[in-house]
Amino acid sequence: MNISIIGTGYVGLVTGTCFSELGHNVICIDNDEKKVETLEKGGIPIYEPGLEEMIRKNREAGRLKFSSSIKDGINSADAVFICVGTPSRPNGEADLSAIEKVAIEIAEALNGYKLIVEKSTVPVQTGIKIKNTIELRKKQDVEYDVASNPEFLREGSAIYDFMHPDRIVIGIETERASKILREIYKGIDAPIVEADIESAEIIKHASNSFLATKISFINAVALLCEKSGANVEKVAEGMGFDKRIGKAFLKAGIGFGGSCFPKDVSAFIKIAERLGYDFALLREAKNINKKMKFHIIDKLKASIWNLKDKRIAVLGLAFKPNTDDMRNAPSIDIINALIKEEAEVVAYDPKAMDKASEVIENIKFATGPYEAIKDADAILILTEWEEFRNLNIQKVKSLLRTPVVIDGRNIFSPDEMKVAGFIYKSIGR
Repeated sequence: MNISIIGTGYVGLVTGTCFSELGHNVICIDNDEKKVETLEKGGIPIYEPGLEEMIRKNREAGRLKFSSSIKDGINSADAVFICVGTPSRPNGEADLSAIEKVAIEIAEALNGYKLIVEKSTVPVQTGIKIKNTIELRKKQDVEYDVASNPEFLREGSAIYDFMHPDRIVIGIETERASKILREIYKGIDAPIVEADIESAEIIKHASNSFLATKISFINAVALLCEKSGANVEKVAEGMGFDKRIGKAFLKAGIGFGGSCFPKDVSAFIKIAERLGYDFALLREAKNINKKMKFHIIDKLKASIWNLKDKRIAVLGLAFKPNTDDMRNAPSIDIINALIKEEAEVVAYDPKAMDKASEVIENIKFATGPYEAIKDADAILILTEWEEFRNLNIQKVKSLLRTPVVIDGRNIFSPDEMKVAGFIYKSIGR
Protein backbone atom coordinates (compact mmCIF):
# COMPACT_ATOMS: atom_id res chain seq x y z
CA MET A 1 0.00 0.00 0.00
CA ASN A 2 1.01 3.65 -0.28
CA ILE A 3 1.65 5.07 3.19
CA SER A 4 2.49 8.60 4.26
CA ILE A 5 4.19 9.16 7.63
CA ILE A 6 4.02 12.72 8.96
CA GLY A 7 6.84 13.33 11.41
CA THR A 8 10.28 11.70 11.29
CA GLY A 9 11.00 11.69 14.99
CA TYR A 10 11.64 8.45 16.80
CA VAL A 11 8.19 6.94 16.26
CA GLY A 12 7.69 8.17 12.71
CA LEU A 13 11.09 7.11 11.42
CA VAL A 14 10.93 3.63 12.94
CA THR A 15 7.30 3.13 11.86
CA GLY A 16 7.86 4.30 8.30
CA THR A 17 11.02 2.24 7.90
CA CYS A 18 9.38 -0.90 9.23
CA PHE A 19 6.32 -0.42 7.01
CA SER A 20 8.67 -0.25 4.02
CA GLU A 21 10.38 -3.41 5.26
CA LEU A 22 6.95 -5.09 5.11
CA GLY A 23 6.78 -4.18 1.42
CA HIS A 24 4.73 -0.98 1.46
CA ASN A 25 5.65 2.19 -0.42
CA VAL A 26 6.36 4.79 2.26
CA ILE A 27 7.08 8.49 2.20
CA CYS A 28 8.19 10.08 5.47
CA ILE A 29 7.44 13.79 5.77
CA ASP A 30 8.93 16.36 8.12
CA ASN A 31 8.86 20.15 8.17
CA ASP A 32 12.50 20.18 9.29
CA GLU A 33 14.19 20.46 5.92
CA LYS A 34 17.66 19.85 7.37
CA LYS A 35 16.48 16.55 8.87
CA VAL A 36 14.93 15.54 5.53
CA GLU A 37 18.16 16.45 3.74
CA THR A 38 20.16 14.35 6.19
CA LEU A 39 17.86 11.36 5.66
CA GLU A 40 17.95 11.71 1.89
CA LYS A 41 21.76 11.64 2.04
CA GLY A 42 21.70 8.41 4.05
CA GLY A 43 22.23 9.98 7.48
CA ILE A 44 20.10 9.34 10.53
CA PRO A 45 19.13 11.83 13.28
CA ILE A 46 18.77 9.26 16.10
CA TYR A 47 20.60 6.18 17.30
CA GLU A 48 18.58 2.97 17.23
CA PRO A 49 20.23 -0.42 16.66
CA GLY A 50 19.62 -1.70 13.13
CA LEU A 51 17.64 1.32 11.94
CA GLU A 52 20.29 2.95 9.76
CA GLU A 53 20.87 -0.29 7.88
CA MET A 54 17.14 -0.88 7.37
CA ILE A 55 16.64 2.66 6.08
CA ARG A 56 19.48 2.22 3.60
CA LYS A 57 18.12 -1.13 2.39
CA ASN A 58 14.60 0.18 1.73
CA ARG A 59 15.75 3.48 0.20
CA GLU A 60 17.86 1.51 -2.27
CA ALA A 61 14.85 -0.73 -2.99
CA GLY A 62 12.76 2.37 -3.75
CA ARG A 63 10.19 1.69 -1.04
CA LEU A 64 11.22 4.47 1.35
CA LYS A 65 11.40 8.17 0.50
CA PHE A 66 11.59 11.44 2.41
CA SER A 67 9.99 14.82 1.79
CA SER A 68 9.15 18.12 3.47
CA SER A 69 5.82 18.47 1.59
CA ILE A 70 2.65 17.12 3.21
CA LYS A 71 0.74 17.71 -0.02
CA ASP A 72 3.15 15.56 -2.01
CA GLY A 73 2.94 12.83 0.58
CA ILE A 74 -0.83 12.78 0.76
CA ASN A 75 -1.66 12.85 -2.95
CA SER A 76 -1.00 9.16 -3.59
CA ALA A 77 -1.41 7.83 -0.04
CA ASP A 78 -3.90 5.17 1.00
CA ALA A 79 -3.17 5.85 4.67
CA VAL A 80 -1.64 8.82 6.47
CA PHE A 81 -0.03 8.23 9.87
CA ILE A 82 0.33 11.22 12.21
CA CYS A 83 3.58 10.77 14.14
CA VAL A 84 4.37 14.28 15.37
CA GLY A 85 5.41 15.14 18.91
CA THR A 86 2.98 15.70 21.77
CA PRO A 87 5.30 17.17 24.44
CA SER A 88 4.18 18.06 27.93
CA ARG A 89 3.01 21.56 28.71
CA PRO A 90 4.20 23.06 32.03
CA ASN A 91 1.00 21.81 33.72
CA GLY A 92 1.50 18.24 32.48
CA GLU A 93 -1.07 18.30 29.69
CA ALA A 94 -0.05 17.11 26.24
CA ASP A 95 0.62 19.89 23.76
CA LEU A 96 -1.52 18.99 20.74
CA SER A 97 -0.72 22.05 18.64
CA ALA A 98 1.37 20.00 16.19
CA ILE A 99 -1.48 17.47 15.85
CA GLU A 100 -3.91 20.26 15.03
CA LYS A 101 -1.54 21.84 12.52
CA VAL A 102 -1.05 18.52 10.73
CA ALA A 103 -4.80 17.82 10.74
CA ILE A 104 -5.39 21.19 9.02
CA GLU A 105 -2.70 20.48 6.41
CA ILE A 106 -4.15 17.03 5.75
CA ALA A 107 -7.65 18.48 5.40
CA GLU A 108 -6.50 21.07 2.87
CA ALA A 109 -4.59 18.46 0.84
CA LEU A 110 -7.25 15.73 0.76
CA ASN A 111 -7.93 14.69 -2.83
CA GLY A 112 -9.78 11.42 -2.30
CA TYR A 113 -10.44 8.79 0.36
CA LYS A 114 -7.68 8.50 2.96
CA LEU A 115 -7.38 6.68 6.24
CA ILE A 116 -5.94 9.16 8.73
CA VAL A 117 -4.29 7.38 11.65
CA GLU A 118 -3.19 8.76 15.03
CA LYS A 119 0.14 7.12 15.81
CA SER A 120 1.34 9.79 18.24
CA THR A 121 0.39 9.29 21.87
CA VAL A 122 -2.63 11.53 22.38
CA PRO A 123 -5.26 12.11 25.09
CA VAL A 124 -8.57 10.34 24.75
CA GLN A 125 -11.04 12.17 22.48
CA THR A 126 -8.27 13.58 20.29
CA GLY A 127 -9.64 11.54 17.39
CA ILE A 128 -12.90 13.49 17.66
CA LYS A 129 -10.97 16.76 17.49
CA ILE A 130 -8.99 15.63 14.46
CA LYS A 131 -12.20 14.67 12.69
CA ASN A 132 -13.86 18.00 13.56
CA THR A 133 -10.81 19.88 12.31
CA ILE A 134 -10.79 18.03 9.00
CA GLU A 135 -14.52 18.64 8.54
CA LEU A 136 -14.01 22.36 9.06
CA ARG A 137 -10.93 22.73 6.87
CA LYS A 138 -11.24 20.24 3.99
CA LYS A 139 -11.35 21.84 0.55
CA GLN A 140 -13.13 19.03 -1.26
CA ASP A 141 -16.13 16.88 -0.48
CA VAL A 142 -14.19 13.64 -0.06
CA GLU A 143 -14.57 10.64 2.20
CA TYR A 144 -12.04 9.76 4.87
CA ASP A 145 -11.75 7.83 8.10
CA VAL A 146 -9.91 8.66 11.31
CA ALA A 147 -8.36 5.81 13.31
CA SER A 148 -6.09 5.29 16.30
CA ASN A 149 -3.09 2.94 16.18
CA PRO A 150 -0.89 3.61 19.23
CA GLU A 151 2.76 2.59 19.20
CA PHE A 152 4.43 0.41 21.82
CA LEU A 153 8.09 0.74 20.86
CA ARG A 154 10.93 0.53 23.34
CA GLU A 155 13.98 2.55 22.45
CA GLY A 156 16.93 0.25 21.92
CA SER A 157 14.73 -2.57 20.62
CA ALA A 158 12.22 -0.64 18.52
CA ILE A 159 12.62 -2.62 15.30
CA TYR A 160 12.11 -5.92 17.10
CA ASP A 161 9.13 -4.50 18.97
CA PHE A 162 7.55 -3.33 15.72
CA MET A 163 8.05 -6.63 13.94
CA HIS A 164 7.20 -8.84 16.96
CA PRO A 165 4.63 -6.88 18.99
CA ASP A 166 2.66 -8.24 21.92
CA ARG A 167 -0.44 -6.84 20.23
CA ILE A 168 -1.55 -4.41 17.55
CA VAL A 169 -4.22 -1.98 18.74
CA ILE A 170 -6.53 -0.43 16.15
CA GLY A 171 -9.23 2.03 17.09
CA ILE A 172 -11.67 2.35 14.20
CA GLU A 173 -15.17 3.53 13.30
CA THR A 174 -15.75 1.70 10.01
CA GLU A 175 -15.13 -1.69 8.44
CA ARG A 176 -13.21 0.02 5.65
CA ALA A 177 -10.72 1.47 8.15
CA SER A 178 -10.36 -1.94 9.80
CA LYS A 179 -9.59 -3.67 6.50
CA ILE A 180 -6.94 -1.11 5.54
CA LEU A 181 -5.12 -1.32 8.89
CA ARG A 182 -5.25 -5.12 8.86
CA GLU A 183 -3.81 -5.11 5.35
CA ILE A 184 -1.02 -2.73 6.38
CA TYR A 185 0.01 -5.03 9.23
CA LYS A 186 -0.36 -8.22 7.20
CA GLY A 187 2.76 -10.32 7.71
CA ILE A 188 3.16 -9.47 11.40
CA ASP A 189 2.10 -12.34 13.63
CA ALA A 190 0.39 -10.71 16.60
CA PRO A 191 -3.09 -10.45 18.12
CA ILE A 192 -5.09 -7.49 16.80
CA VAL A 193 -7.12 -5.66 19.43
CA GLU A 194 -9.92 -3.86 17.59
CA ALA A 195 -11.70 -1.19 19.58
CA ASP A 196 -13.42 2.15 19.29
CA ILE A 197 -11.06 5.11 18.91
CA GLU A 198 -11.49 6.35 22.48
CA SER A 199 -10.60 2.95 23.96
CA ALA A 200 -7.52 2.67 21.73
CA GLU A 201 -6.36 6.11 22.87
CA ILE A 202 -6.71 5.16 26.53
CA ILE A 203 -4.98 1.80 26.03
CA LYS A 204 -1.68 3.58 25.30
CA HIS A 205 -1.80 5.94 28.29
CA ALA A 206 -3.06 3.19 30.59
CA SER A 207 -0.31 0.77 29.50
CA ASN A 208 2.58 3.20 29.98
CA SER A 209 1.18 4.55 33.23
CA PHE A 210 0.79 1.05 34.63
CA LEU A 211 4.39 0.15 33.76
CA ALA A 212 5.66 3.39 35.25
CA THR A 213 3.68 2.64 38.42
CA LYS A 214 5.23 -0.84 38.54
CA ILE A 215 8.71 0.73 38.45
CA SER A 216 7.82 3.19 41.19
CA PHE A 217 6.34 0.37 43.27
CA ILE A 218 9.53 -1.70 43.20
CA ASN A 219 11.56 1.43 43.97
CA ALA A 220 9.40 2.07 47.02
CA VAL A 221 9.98 -1.55 48.03
CA ALA A 222 13.72 -0.98 47.49
CA LEU A 223 13.68 1.78 50.08
CA LEU A 224 12.03 -0.61 52.55
CA CYS A 225 14.70 -3.21 51.76
CA GLU A 226 17.46 -0.72 52.52
CA LYS A 227 15.89 0.09 55.89
CA SER A 228 15.32 -3.57 56.81
CA GLY A 229 18.38 -5.32 55.41
CA ALA A 230 16.48 -7.16 52.69
CA ASN A 231 17.59 -7.49 49.05
CA VAL A 232 15.20 -5.95 46.52
CA GLU A 233 16.46 -8.19 43.74
CA LYS A 234 15.43 -11.29 45.67
CA VAL A 235 12.12 -9.66 46.53
CA ALA A 236 11.54 -8.84 42.84
CA GLU A 237 12.52 -12.36 41.83
CA GLY A 238 10.04 -13.85 44.27
CA MET A 239 7.31 -11.50 43.08
CA GLY A 240 8.08 -11.98 39.40
CA PHE A 241 7.46 -15.72 39.36
CA ASP A 242 3.82 -14.97 40.14
CA LYS A 243 2.19 -15.00 36.69
CA ARG A 244 -0.26 -12.35 37.83
CA ILE A 245 2.64 -9.97 38.44
CA GLY A 246 5.39 -10.97 35.99
CA LYS A 247 9.11 -10.20 36.06
CA ALA A 248 9.19 -7.22 33.70
CA PHE A 249 9.62 -3.70 35.08
CA LEU A 250 10.53 -4.91 38.57
CA LYS A 251 14.08 -3.60 38.48
CA ALA A 252 14.92 -1.07 41.16
CA GLY A 253 17.04 1.94 40.28
CA ILE A 254 17.06 5.70 39.94
CA GLY A 255 13.69 5.77 38.22
CA PHE A 256 12.20 6.00 34.76
CA GLY A 257 12.94 8.65 32.15
CA GLY A 258 12.68 9.01 28.39
CA SER A 259 10.08 10.53 26.13
CA CYS A 260 7.18 8.26 27.09
CA PHE A 261 6.70 7.36 30.75
CA PRO A 262 7.17 10.80 32.37
CA LYS A 263 5.11 12.53 29.68
CA ASP A 264 2.36 9.91 29.56
CA VAL A 265 1.97 9.68 33.33
CA SER A 266 1.62 13.47 33.57
CA ALA A 267 -0.79 13.54 30.63
CA PHE A 268 -2.94 10.72 32.05
CA ILE A 269 -3.19 12.56 35.38
CA LYS A 270 -4.43 15.64 33.52
CA ILE A 271 -6.79 13.60 31.34
CA ALA A 272 -8.35 12.12 34.46
CA GLU A 273 -8.56 15.58 36.03
CA ARG A 274 -10.33 16.94 32.95
CA LEU A 275 -12.81 14.06 33.14
CA GLY A 276 -13.44 14.66 36.85
CA TYR A 277 -11.27 11.96 38.47
CA ASP A 278 -8.31 12.45 40.80
CA PHE A 279 -5.74 9.82 39.75
CA ALA A 280 -3.87 10.00 43.07
CA LEU A 281 -2.13 6.66 42.44
CA LEU A 282 -0.30 8.09 39.43
CA ARG A 283 0.58 11.29 41.24
CA GLU A 284 2.33 9.24 43.90
CA ALA A 285 4.09 7.08 41.29
CA LYS A 286 5.41 10.28 39.75
CA ASN A 287 6.49 11.58 43.17
CA ILE A 288 8.38 8.36 44.01
CA ASN A 289 10.17 8.53 40.67
CA LYS A 290 11.34 12.06 41.39
CA LYS A 291 12.62 11.09 44.85
CA MET A 292 14.70 8.19 43.51
CA LYS A 293 16.90 10.53 41.48
CA PHE A 294 17.99 12.39 44.60
CA HIS A 295 18.20 9.28 46.77
CA ILE A 296 21.39 8.37 44.93
CA ILE A 297 22.90 11.77 45.79
CA ASP A 298 22.14 11.14 49.47
CA LYS A 299 24.11 7.90 49.16
CA LEU A 300 26.98 9.76 47.57
CA LYS A 301 27.07 12.38 50.34
CA ALA A 302 26.98 9.66 52.98
CA SER A 303 30.06 8.11 51.36
CA ILE A 304 32.30 11.10 50.61
CA TRP A 305 30.79 13.81 52.86
CA ASN A 306 30.94 17.22 51.14
CA LEU A 307 30.61 17.37 47.35
CA LYS A 308 32.28 20.77 46.87
CA ASP A 309 35.44 20.44 44.75
CA LYS A 310 35.04 16.65 44.60
CA ARG A 311 35.56 15.00 41.21
CA ILE A 312 32.59 12.75 40.36
CA ALA A 313 32.75 10.32 37.44
CA VAL A 314 29.33 9.77 35.90
CA LEU A 315 28.99 6.63 33.79
CA GLY A 316 25.88 6.77 31.63
CA LEU A 317 23.81 9.73 30.49
CA ALA A 318 21.02 8.37 28.27
CA PHE A 319 17.83 7.42 30.08
CA LYS A 320 18.44 3.77 29.13
CA PRO A 321 21.10 1.76 27.26
CA ASN A 322 21.16 1.30 23.46
CA THR A 323 19.88 4.80 22.79
CA ASP A 324 21.23 8.34 22.67
CA ASP A 325 17.95 9.77 23.99
CA MET A 326 18.37 12.35 26.75
CA ARG A 327 14.71 13.31 27.05
CA ASN A 328 13.81 13.29 30.77
CA ALA A 329 16.95 11.29 31.53
CA PRO A 330 17.48 11.02 35.32
CA SER A 331 21.12 11.98 34.72
CA ILE A 332 20.11 15.57 33.92
CA ASP A 333 18.65 16.34 37.35
CA ILE A 334 21.32 14.33 39.14
CA ILE A 335 24.22 16.08 37.40
CA ASN A 336 22.64 19.49 37.84
CA ALA A 337 22.31 18.77 41.57
CA LEU A 338 26.00 17.81 41.72
CA ILE A 339 27.00 21.00 39.92
CA LYS A 340 24.85 23.04 42.31
CA GLU A 341 26.92 21.51 45.13
CA GLU A 342 30.05 22.71 43.26
CA ALA A 343 31.27 19.23 42.40
CA GLU A 344 33.39 18.66 39.29
CA VAL A 345 31.57 16.24 36.99
CA VAL A 346 33.29 14.16 34.31
CA ALA A 347 30.88 12.05 32.30
CA TYR A 348 31.00 9.28 29.72
CA ASP A 349 28.27 7.62 27.68
CA PRO A 350 28.84 5.42 24.60
CA LYS A 351 26.20 7.23 22.50
CA ALA A 352 24.56 10.17 24.28
CA MET A 353 27.33 12.70 24.94
CA ASP A 354 26.56 14.93 21.95
CA LYS A 355 22.92 15.24 22.95
CA ALA A 356 23.83 15.55 26.63
CA SER A 357 26.02 18.56 25.82
CA GLU A 358 22.90 20.33 24.53
CA VAL A 359 20.98 19.96 27.81
CA ILE A 360 23.64 19.90 30.57
CA GLU A 361 26.14 22.69 31.20
CA ASN A 362 29.41 22.87 33.13
CA ILE A 363 30.45 19.25 32.82
CA LYS A 364 33.41 17.60 31.14
CA PHE A 365 33.12 14.64 28.80
CA ALA A 366 35.59 11.79 28.66
CA THR A 367 36.45 9.65 25.64
CA GLY A 368 36.04 6.44 27.62
CA PRO A 369 35.04 5.11 31.04
CA TYR A 370 38.58 4.82 32.39
CA GLU A 371 39.37 8.40 31.44
CA ALA A 372 36.25 9.55 33.31
CA ILE A 373 37.19 7.49 36.36
CA LYS A 374 40.83 8.63 36.63
CA ASP A 375 41.42 10.58 39.88
CA ALA A 376 37.69 10.69 40.69
CA ASP A 377 36.49 10.73 44.29
CA ALA A 378 33.51 8.56 43.38
CA ILE A 379 31.69 6.91 40.48
CA LEU A 380 27.97 7.30 39.82
CA ILE A 381 26.49 4.66 37.49
CA LEU A 382 23.35 6.12 35.89
CA THR A 383 22.81 3.97 32.77
CA GLU A 384 23.27 0.20 32.60
CA TRP A 385 25.34 -0.03 29.41
CA GLU A 386 26.89 -3.46 28.89
CA GLU A 387 30.26 -1.74 28.51
CA PHE A 388 30.13 -0.74 32.18
CA ARG A 389 29.32 -4.26 33.35
CA ASN A 390 32.51 -5.45 31.66
CA LEU A 391 34.87 -2.93 33.26
CA ASN A 392 38.07 -4.25 34.83
CA ILE A 393 37.22 -3.69 38.49
CA GLN A 394 40.82 -3.75 39.72
CA LYS A 395 41.80 -1.19 37.09
CA VAL A 396 38.85 0.97 38.14
CA LYS A 397 40.01 0.80 41.78
CA SER A 398 43.58 1.75 40.87
CA LEU A 399 42.38 4.83 38.94
CA LEU A 400 40.05 6.20 41.61
CA ARG A 401 41.22 8.67 44.23
CA THR A 402 38.87 7.00 46.70
CA PRO A 403 37.23 3.62 45.96
CA VAL A 404 33.59 4.74 46.07
CA VAL A 405 30.99 3.41 43.64
CA ILE A 406 27.35 4.47 43.83
CA ASP A 407 25.46 2.14 41.50
CA GLY A 408 22.10 3.55 40.48
CA ARG A 409 21.36 0.59 38.20
CA ASN A 410 22.54 -2.35 40.34
CA ILE A 411 24.89 -3.71 37.68
CA PHE A 412 27.52 -5.09 40.09
CA SER A 413 27.42 -7.66 42.88
CA PRO A 414 27.65 -6.06 46.34
CA ASP A 415 29.65 -9.01 47.68
CA GLU A 416 32.15 -8.92 44.82
CA MET A 417 32.60 -5.16 45.10
CA LYS A 418 33.16 -5.45 48.87
CA VAL A 419 35.78 -8.18 48.39
CA ALA A 420 37.49 -5.96 45.79
CA GLY A 421 37.81 -3.22 48.40
CA PHE A 422 35.16 -0.75 47.27
CA ILE A 423 32.77 1.34 49.28
CA TYR A 424 29.82 0.21 47.18
CA LYS A 425 26.22 1.33 47.47
CA SER A 426 23.34 0.36 45.22
CA ILE A 427 19.55 0.56 45.28
CA GLY A 428 17.63 -1.69 47.67
CA ARG A 429 20.52 -4.05 48.44
